Amino acid sequence: MIKAVIIDDEKQSRNSLSGLLQRYCHNVMLSGEADGVWSGMEVIKNTQPDVVFLDIQMQDGSGFKLLEYLEKIDFQVIFTTAFDQFAIRAFKYNALDYLLKPIVPQDLINAVNRAEQIKEKKKSLEGQNLDELLENIKKTTESPKIILTTADKIHLISVNNIIRCESDNYYTKLFFTDGNSLLVSKTLKEVEKLLSGFDFIRPHKSHLVNVHFIRGFLKHDGGFMLMSDGTEVPVARRKKEMVLEVLNQL
Repeated sequence: MIKAVIIDDEKQSRNSLSGLLQRYCHNVMLSGEADGVWSGMEVIKNTQPDVVFLDIQMQDGSGFKLLEYLEKIDFQVIFTTAFDQFAIRAFKYNALDYLLKPIVPQDLINAVNRAEQIKEKKKSLEGQNLDELLENIKKTTESPKIILTTADKIHLISVNNIIRCESDNYYTKLFFTDGNSLLVSKTLKEVEKLLSGFDFIRPHKSHLVNVHFIRGFLKHDGGFMLMSDGTEVPVARRKKEMVLEVLNQL
């Protein structure tokens, strides 16, 4: 069970979110509410929540300020706001998620499930020796992320979970290790720029692949890269030498 609090200066928003949690998230116990920065700090102190649903713009200050005032943040933060311009800044505070109002139930369910997974992972780390604990923390912090937007949501994407990206005219479709995919309104060139500096190569004008998920090279019809999801990604003739060199280094 996850213990949560809602901090939002609009009573209607608090009631709406509370209702969604009761209806869709039976693994959440709402332990308190607050209508601003100072009352929010008090309810966090008194209830010690696992998750804080935090509005950004409130009458007595911002949700960012509330986090800055706290000496210790030992809970997950899920920002809830009607504005998308704060997303990048929100994720600098290691936010678990960023939900736009009106909140879509499935987005809320997904965020809560991630919070529960993190809580369980923390519990499983208890009792490990210091070296093991530091190694787990290192693995967690070494997972870089990028931000991508769709029509109804801002997505925080772990780079290590992207197998490949495929152009779809002015859009790009990303394919992930969990079998899911995501269509974003960015060209493949724009996505390639976001992933610059990570281990991605572009073997074809319509494809971008994560080298860690390449499983082989198929020689038929000019050449294809076999990916971990079973996809055969075509290799342009002028990129073949580069691809073979990458394969030799893996």
